[in-house]
Amino acid sequence: MTHLTLHDGWTLTLAGDLVPAGLDAPVPATVPGVVHTDLMAAGLIPDPYLGTNEESVQWIAEADATYRTVFDWVDTGDDRVDLVAEGLDTVATITLNGTEVARTRNQHRSYRFDVRALLKPTGNQLEIGFDAPLRAAREAQERMGAKPLVGEALPYNALRKMACNFGWDWGPTLTTSGIWRPIGLHAWSSARIAGVVPRVLVDGAGDGILDVHVEVEHATGSGLHLALRVLAPDGAVVASGDPVALEGGSVALHAAVAQPELWWPRGHGEQPLYRTEVRLLDDGREIDSWHRDVGFRTVELRMEADRFGTGFEFRINGEAVWVRGANWIPADCFPSRLTRDDYARGVSDVVDGGMNMIRVWGGGLFESDDLYDACDREGILVWQDFLFACAMYSEEPELWDEVEAEARENVARLASHPSLVVWNGSNENIEGYHNWGFKERLEPGEAWGRGYYEDLLPRVLAEVDPTRPYIPSSPWNPTNDALPTDPDHGPVHSWKVWFTKDYLTYRDAIPRFVAEFGFQAPAAFSTLVPAVQDEVLAPEAPGMAVHQKSIDGNHKLSLGWTGHLPEPATFDDWYFTTQLAQVRAITTGVSHWRSHAPRNSGYIIWQLNDCWPAISWALVDHLGKRKPLWFALRRLNAPRVLLLQPRGDRVALIVSNDTDASWEESITVRRLSVDGSELAVHTVDINLDRRCSATIELAESVTRPGDPTREFVVAGGTDGSVDRAWWWFAEDVDTHFPAPLLRSEVSRTGDGYVVTVTADTLVKEVALFPDRLSPDAVVDDLLVTLLPGESHTFRVTTTADLDAIALVQAPVLRSTSELCANSRPQENQ
Repeated sequence: MTHLTLHDGWTLTLAGDLVPAGLDAPVPATVPGVVHTDLMAAGLIPDPYLGTNEESVQWIAEADATYRTVFDWVDTGDDRVDLVAEGLDTVATITLNGTEVARTRNQHRSYRFDVRALLKPTGNQLEIGFDAPLRAAREAQERMGAKPLVGEALPYNALRKMACNFGWDWGPTLTTSGIWRPIGLHAWSSARIAGVVPRVLVDGAGDGILDVHVEVEHATGSGLHLALRVLAPDGAVVASGDPVALEGGSVALHAAVAQPELWWPRGHGEQPLYRTEVRLLDDGREIDSWHRDVGFRTVELRMEADRFGTGFEFRINGEAVWVRGANWIPADCFPSRLTRDDYARGVSDVVDGGMNMIRVWGGGLFESDDLYDACDREGILVWQDFLFACAMYSEEPELWDEVEAEARENVARLASHPSLVVWNGSNENIEGYHNWGFKERLEPGEAWGRGYYEDLLPRVLAEVDPTRPYIPSSPWNPTNDALPTDPDHGPVHSWKVWFTKDYLTYRDAIPRFVAEFGFQAPAAFSTLVPAVQDEVLAPEAPGMAVHQKSIDGNHKLSLGWTGHLPEPATFDDWYFTTQLAQVRAITTGVSHWRSHAPRNSGYIIWQLNDCWPAISWALVDHLGKRKPLWFALRRLNAPRVLLLQPRGDRVALIVSNDTDASWEESITVRRLSVDGSELAVHTVDINLDRRCSATIELAESVTRPGDPTREFVVAGGTDGSVDRAWWWFAEDVDTHFPAPLLRSEVSRTGDGYVVTVTADTLVKEVALFPDRLSPDAVVDDLLVTLLPGESHTFRVTTTADLDAIALVQAPVLRSTSELCANSRPQENQ
């Protein structure tokens, strides 16, 4: 068995009426890659992420692209030689030595073709021609009939291609073509392992059951056997058996593992992984093998009726998990550029932020195994969408057959990952049918995609991997799919706050589960400002406007701060204010939902990451820099949390203990004046069981202010191990914060700086943005509120020499108190 990678010597040639003069000659090409990255590497187009360059490269979507390479082949004498393409984007014709091998039209699957008869010792010419993707989508739409889709988007729903590739409200329109995943030759004889699907279960006695379904493709082999072996995390063999004779093309192998260590989500236990090995033997000689890590755990998605409606609760190994997660989008518009380290970094943002789930969103990709491997290791649960988003889809055979092929392949490919705990049929498609006017634009009886969600996809799962739960769409009302936004039933998407409502309206409902919600803020200054390339920085400047993809997005940003924070006077104030507004909006929702656990069973924020430098809903920008919201959510995602929340016309203390140990502590709740003086105090002794919360009514003396604009409440524990909770009786814009007095000390360390700030007054939400001095500078904390006399130390990691004075002055050192105090006339402070 021989593998030959075909990644060298490629050229790219473009053709079409819109190809600029001089760009129709062959250029060197990188495989894996796409047209955009090849043209950038050749210096023929500007970086579309920068300035207003995106518009200048739109012609690429209308250009045919041909990749060519020449290679030699040493005949190994094998029965078969297959050309294996792991990813072709998207409508492609493959030709080898002048003979057409195949035509493909799906980015989301791989291909394998027997080409042995076409090969020669030297000078093999391999050519892959890609149809212009936008033209191909329009032609497919014409053949199958146009179907409604969100907004004025390009017809992404007519091709099996990454939907957001055609533009989205957080990403650019960069419609790609190319050999985006590895390609090569695979020579083999006798037989090969064509596919393995491990089905992992744990029985009621706690023993592991491993049923491994193996597909074998034959050439000339006979006397074939398959052998299975399972190794514990320490390498010890815990299950094996005699080789099983292969009759036909498939066999089911079985192993029992006595009392395996269970795989748990992060915060609930460890993540032991068991190596599972399958060997294909020909007369006792190994000719092929397969191995993956699996984890033993049970998965339930409980959608049970109760007095509140219909729940949506994940249970792993029988234990309820309060979900705190984020939606994952493709981390680059050109995913071929992503590395294993990039995926690991993204998962570290989830882990470090106290989250335990990602949702791989349906407008993107079935992601690289590197992402799921990282989630397996780190205990991050994965909600996986099938790839349908915000549109109606044809059910014509041209599309149906491709969907079935990609579903079967990817369900099988991802079956080994213990982190994967739910499949979802579509993103917002059923909601769109009922609520976005899509139904009215369809003919009576016209198919629109329901057949995928209610027939094809659940059938594929039942046949390939029935071990995980499935829902047909998100949002989803299991009692009435015509009412998908009812917060009392199943998962909802909560978007009214971004589009029309004040964020305080999050408190008007107690949704059972929130699978999408979000509020925008700009990427880190050192990420966005170099990318927009505006001579004068302003929210509506040309480059900034290009990097704000949400319709009327800047106006919606202003609605977020109106009535809550002062009107920004400068661009720097606008930058900080928009970041604070994102924090306010999202923490208002999360605090409310967590305070109502377990009626609410969790949230998945939109979104974790960015595909380019932008103003967006992301927690972490495209360059991996964490926004202020990430730090605020890290506090709310802590295993133990104190919350001060409204209950009627009073404020209550909520104590949330999401750990396996009981929590006994004395909590002090104080009403303070903005000058720091204590006005009232209430001490609460708590003794809380594991994995539960309590709502504690507070004394009226603490919760009734004399002057709401000059008073607030703070709650904290005796040992300081849990972050303090704060309640502000008035909005920031109305609160009479004293002018902040901060003393600062800066000292150099081996890897950066230590900055200690001491408050002589109340200072709300001190923030340090060292990336404004050096792009590589990273701070370990943000938005720290200090009472008079308190100090906090920020640690800045950087290789640069920073100006110590600039490090502790605006716009690097900011606070909400400073923002508000500066906006109020001196006589009114």
